[in-house]
Amino acid sequence: MFRVELAKAVRRWRTWALGAALGVIPILIVVGVATSRHGHGNEGPPFINLILKSGLFAPLTALAVLQPFFLPLTASLLSGDAIAGEASTGMLRYLLVRPVGRRRLVVHKYVSVMTLVTIAVLWVVVVGVVAGGIAFGLGALPTLSGSTLAAGAALVRILAAALYAAAGVAGLAAIGLFVSTLTESSPGATVATVVFAILSQILDSIGNLSAIHPYLISHDWTAFADLIRDPVAWQKIVHGLVVDAVYTAVFLSAALVVMTKKDVTA
Repeated sequence: MFRVELAKAVRRWRTWALGAALGVIPILIVVGVATSRHGHGNEGPPFINLILKSGLFAPLTALAVLQPFFLPLTASLLSGDAIAGEASTGMLRYLLVRPVGRRRLVVHKYVSVMTLVTIAVLWVVVVGVVAGGIAFGLGALPTLSGSTLAAGAALVRILAAALYAAAGVAGLAAIGLFVSTLTESSPGATVATVVFAILSQILDSIGNLSAIHPYLISHDWTAFADLIRDPVAWQKIVHGLVVDAVYTAVFLSAALVVMTKKDVTA
C-alpha cells in the first residue's frame, strides 16, 4: 500500500508543480544574493548574508524560508487530502472493501505523507547546495559559534537540519490527517490545518503568552540553526522533537479512533 501511495503521488501533476515551486526557493535566494553582493544588513531570512562566505549557507537559508509557511503548507496539503481526498472521489469505500484494515490505511497514509514531505525538504536542500556551490563555492562553513566546519562535516549538519525541519511538521501532518478523517472536503481539511499552524505561530509571537510557548507546535521549528554551532546546542532541538512526537502520537491516535468508528458512505 505504501508503494501504491507513492506511485499515485508521482503520477499527480500537483506533486511535480509543488516540487518545482519549492525548488525555485533556493535558486531565487542565490540569485538575489549574487546580484546584490553587498549583503542585506539585518533584513531577510537567517543566514542570507553568510552565503557570501560559503554557498553551503544557501540550503540553510532556504530551510529558514521554507519552515514558517511553505513547509507547513506542504504538510497540510498532503495530509488534508490523504483521507478526505479519497472520500470526495468515492475511492475510500472501495479501498476499505479491499482487504485493507482501517488502521493500516491511516498509518500508511501518514507514512506516505511524511515520506513526501521529507523528499520535498531534501529536494530543496539539494537544489540549494548545487545553486550555492555554483555561485559561491562549497568552501568551509563558518559556524554560528565562530569556528569553521569542513565541507563534508558541514553537509552532514545540513542533512541533519533538513531531517529536523521535516520532523518538525510531523505533528502538523498528524493533525491534518485527523481533520481529513472528519470531512470529505480535502480543501477544508487543508485550510483547517494551515490555520492551526498560523495560529500557533501567532501565539508564539505574543510575549504575554510565554507560558504556553514551549507547548506550541511551531515553537522550535527553527531550532535546526543550533546544529550550525560548535558544539551543537541540543536543548531546543530535543525539546522540539519531544513536543512534535507528542502532537503526532495524540492526533494520529485520534485519527485511528475516528477512522475505526467512521461510517464510510463515500
